[in-house]
Amino acid sequence: MRVTDERLSLTAPSNRQLRADGGGRRTDGTGSDGPTCPNSLIVVSNRQPYRHEYDTAASTAGSDRPATTADAATGTDETVPESTDETDTRPITVDEPTGGLTAGLDPVLQQAAGTWIAWGDGDADFDVTDEHDCVAVPPNDPSYTLQRIALSDEAIDSYYYGFSNRVLWPLCHGFTDLVETRSNDFEWYRTVNERFAEAVREHATADSVVWLQDYHFALASQMIRDRVPQSTTVAQFWHIPWPTSTTFQHCPAGRTLLEGLLGNDLLGFHVDRYAERFLDCVHRYLPAADVDWDRRTVTSGEQTTRVVATPMGIDAESYDQDARSVSASQRSSLFDRYDIARENVIGLGVDRLDYTKGIPERLAAVERFLEWNPSSHGEFTFVQTATPSRTDIPAYERYGEFVRSEVERINQRFGTQAWNPIVYTEDYLSAAELCALYRRADLMIVSPLVDGMNLVAQEYVASSVDGDGMLLLSQGTGAHETLGSHALTIDPTDTDGVARQLERALSLSPAERHLRMNTLRKRVFDGNLEWWMTAQFDWIRRVRNETLRDDATRVADSDAEREFDSNSEADSDSDPDSDSDFDPYERTSSV
Repeated sequence: MRVTDERLSLTAPSNRQLRADGGGRRTDGTGSDGPTCPNSLIVVSNRQPYRHEYDTAASTAGSDRPATTADAATGTDETVPESTDETDTRPITVDEPTGGLTAGLDPVLQQAAGTWIAWGDGDADFDVTDEHDCVAVPPNDPSYTLQRIALSDEAIDSYYYGFSNRVLWPLCHGFTDLVETRSNDFEWYRTVNERFAEAVREHATADSVVWLQDYHFALASQMIRDRVPQSTTVAQFWHIPWPTSTTFQHCPAGRTLLEGLLGNDLLGFHVDRYAERFLDCVHRYLPAADVDWDRRTVTSGEQTTRVVATPMGIDAESYDQDARSVSASQRSSLFDRYDIARENVIGLGVDRLDYTKGIPERLAAVERFLEWNPSSHGEFTFVQTATPSRTDIPAYERYGEFVRSEVERINQRFGTQAWNPIVYTEDYLSAAELCALYRRADLMIVSPLVDGMNLVAQEYVASSVDGDGMLLLSQGTGAHETLGSHALTIDPTDTDGVARQLERALSLSPAERHLRMNTLRKRVFDGNLEWWMTAQFDWIRRVRNETLRDDATRVADSDAEREFDSNSEADSDSDPDSDSDFDPYERTSSV
């Protein structure tokens, strides 16, 4: 069915190409070459697709790496040549993308022979680059250029751990009490954005598409716009929530950030409410900008920014295949490692150790469930995996300590010598191990207080190949927009409500569990990562074509105006009675 309403089409500009049944197999009978980008593609992201590291386990000759010094003026790291003939002979290993957007974009860049610009954070990164800090990737079959930006320790602390994650992250998630403004953080943020913009300028042509990723580059788009040809297309996707205008007023340099983002031709968010909030912030804090609410465009000067909402997906087929390939022995080994009874009912939580994820609230709901259901003791185990994150920021350190203390308290309250209700680990889990947990879990609780999208919910659904799992999903996630109708909706702050939904999940009939999960799986496979990237590139094409048409119209109007002026001057020169101050509108009004 064709979507004719403009506001609906902003969310779904093209038909979804990938269909899947409950088992995750293609049902349309067609293959797919994957998303293709219009024109040459330059991706800008904080995270790089390939990282070069020294193999520290290998024997070395001359074990110390060359020393580095930080240039405080530019934020660059400069390698200091060694004064001896000894060289580091440790082998260099390459970490390759294994999932998420990075892995999804890698083949697109290979196809486009494009350029990826990112922070080089591997300890051997700049020992394999050329004089321009570029290296051809993938290593075994080079097809595109990775340019690495070197950052000093001070730049990393202020740009990344500072303004990005002490200001923008808590602000956009509504934690204004955790916003921490430190001197120099914003200036470093500006400086690093400028360095990325300069790197883009070196690669961009009139036909290029520049695609920036996330909140680390709120200023870079306008900086790039000022440095590249007018016909270069600049787009950005904001992967985290956008705050309400009331919350945004707490943002240091908020107007400057809005002006920076309006350098984009296309600005993408996951869901409609984030796009609407952004437009509201522009309307309130940049009164000179013209907001068209129906078309979701902002015009500032001669620049027009289209704002769209397209929910991001995952590589669902990979999770499906990994879950199917997990053997019984692998699952048994995982359960033995963490002393989980194989016959127990398993609940699951998988998160970064981040204060937005609602882990203490989830644990409180599990505790309430245990209070209400003594018969579940010894028969129900909740497995919580937590990946430490941004531990240099005090708020994260405090959060981790609180989560661990809550786990210990609940286990002491209900646990026995043979059973703990909560199995908590911060261990690294491989993709196979994670998919084994996803597949085995009877239910999963995804309870962020607020989350831009939450891909973990989709990973669980894609890995639930037996179709009998249940998803409890926070209404504060972007994923709730597409999955909420067939998941069990929860308000993470309502402890009793989450506990009741947990009880409900365990009491549903097998038929209803299968119906719900198969519907969720269809949605996750329909809206997978490939669909999302295709939607982004479709929008980029549309915006680029609109811009080219507008530019052509302006040129034509300008030529016509010059021709009219030239003819008028000629007529004036040939008519001795001509009045040089003649104004047709003034004459008409006087009559």
